[in-house]
Amino acid sequence: MRRLSLLLMTLLLLAGCSVAGGDEQDGKTTVTFRLWDDQVAKAYEQSFAAFEKAHPDVKVTVQLVPWADYWTKLPADIAAGTTADIFWTNTSNFGIYADNNQLLPVDPDPGWTTPVVDLYTRNGKLWGVPQLWDSIALFYNKDLVARAGVDPATLTWDPAGAKDTLRAAARKLTDPGAGVFGINAAFDQQAILWDFVGSNGGTWQSGDSFTFAGQPKTEQAVQYVVDLINKDHVAPPAADTNTNGDKTLQLFTQGKIALFQSGPYHLKSIQEGAGFAWGLAPMLTGPAGRVGVVHGVAAVASAKTPHRDATVEVLRWLGSAEGQRPLAEGGYAFPGVTAAQPAFVDYWKKQGVDVQPFLDSAGGTTFPAPVGPKVGAGGTAYTPILQQVFLGQLGVPEGLRRAQDAGNEAMKG
Repeated sequence: MRRLSLLLMTLLLLAGCSVAGGDEQDGKTTVTFRLWDDQVAKAYEQSFAAFEKAHPDVKVTVQLVPWADYWTKLPADIAAGTTADIFWTNTSNFGIYADNNQLLPVDPDPGWTTPVVDLYTRNGKLWGVPQLWDSIALFYNKDLVARAGVDPATLTWDPAGAKDTLRAAARKLTDPGAGVFGINAAFDQQAILWDFVGSNGGTWQSGDSFTFAGQPKTEQAVQYVVDLINKDHVAPPAADTNTNGDKTLQLFTQGKIALFQSGPYHLKSIQEGAGFAWGLAPMLTGPAGRVGVVHGVAAVASAKTPHRDATVEVLRWLGSAEGQRPLAEGGYAFPGVTAAQPAFVDYWKKQGVDVQPFLDSAGGTTFPAPVGPKVGAGGTAYTPILQQVFLGQLGVPEGLRRAQDAGNEAMKG
């Protein structure tokens, strides 16, 4: 099993906490684990059943809190000291708890996915055990691209136009009469916006501040995406996609979008919902190459857990190939432990899907998702302004400036 940090083990000794200090049922210590995904919860139940066989003195209880309530309930529970011993977090929300010493640090393990380790490393310490991760690739409708004579694996975009093949391909793939769009350009930060910015050599954040305004390469990337919607009309109107984050997914599974750049988090929905042959290609190539966002979910431990030694045992399990194998075998997401990843690849291979483009994306040049103690508040503040940009109601330079100001101001609060 994976080794947790010496610092964490020292904390256990200093705290003088024993397993007996926790909630006990039939002589067992109960460790609580919280997450927001009901499908993945089933895999964790399988994982913890195996853990409990090897650790008969510990019981793990899974708490499912829906996404809609997760980020309001979590801070309230942390403040009250009633949160789970271990809980899921994302990059937008862990920073404030790390900075306030409300989490237990762990040592990085060479067997964990490096980009996710980097995301959860702050002030020189790693604050979570990588659980799931996703990168970006290009889903495509095989019938539509074959009919248009488009090779999705070779598409490039270039704001200067000289090396651009995407715009012409998207036009070929668009059929207004049939309600078919060429590509899923939209205000989708993880799958579209940040990837275009990164593959043009642009920036989004420096330290804990947004720095996307006044950056020519960032402006060029955003302008290109906005033009696909409002000038070229090869993507759905922002009026539809701004208010429905699943709109482009729905259109793709209905055969109404030919090229759908997205992550493995949509594999199951597409596999179950698409009534046509589809495939995966590498993500789009920009002037700076293929540069995509890698995002991940980590399991973090509350510094106030009343039974730290049992919590440590569960964290060890969550950072092991054995602990993550049920997540991979169910095809839910790429596991954070690299040794468990072949099980995920094999699951989708049996479904006739080659997920290698996602691995290639994660193994190449990546663009960091925003992080920071209040980056979630910053994103909430700038989102409506950037949505106006995508609607064509605000020019790109002015919109980015207003959005950056609003985001940075919100992060000061």
